Amino acid sequence: MLAMGTFTGFPAAGPAFYADLEENNTKEWWAEHRDVYERAVRAPMAALLDGLSAEFGVGKVFRPNRDVRFSRDKSPYKTAQGGFVQTAEGIGYYVHLDADGLAVGAGCHTAAPAQVARFREAVDAAGDGATLEAILESLRRAGYAIEGERLKTVPRGYATDHPRAELLRHKTLTAGRPFGTPAWLGSADALEHIRASWSELRPLVEWLMGHLG
Repeated sequence: MLAMGTFTGFPAAGPAFYADLEENNTKEWWAEHRDVYERAVRAPMAALLDGLSAEFGVGKVFRPNRDVRFSRDKSPYKTAQGGFVQTAEGIGYYVHLDADGLAVGAGCHTAAPAQVARFREAVDAAGDGATLEAILESLRRAGYAIEGERLKTVPRGYATDHPRAELLRHKTLTAGRPFGTPAWLGSADALEHIRASWSELRPLVEWLMGHLG
């Protein structure tokens, strides 16, 4: 369960906490500054997701600990706090706070092989593929970067000169934009800015849910 509370913004201490963590990523430093994390990062993130839950669904605040079992980097803590509302397997809305400030995004961040196959079928179809192209172009014009894991070439079974060859290369598909540290970040107005962004991203999420979910 997320901690309940009214969202009042992300304090400046939040990005500052991550700027310091990047230089002092140790368990000792974390223990000394955990109260800042709880007050300026985790509690606001939980309150934000709670405030958006009626419209977008129940969100999850990611754990701060890194999984270092298979990583050369043994730094114990993530240098960002993420929050995610999952609307279908691997699909949903994302918000992110780090040393640079706030960023938002949405889309399909992971996909099972069957989902990738359904995605390609939909992109290949003239109507569904054109709809996705229009959604992504609208998001680009609004300032979102279109990203995701991609193959180096068009997947087997599709023509290399396919009109949506670039989209066919995608195994995952997301759109996101950074906000940095605007004046509204430390106020309750941040919730409305994030709500507006997620609303802009909703057509992408709904398209993905309709074809992959």
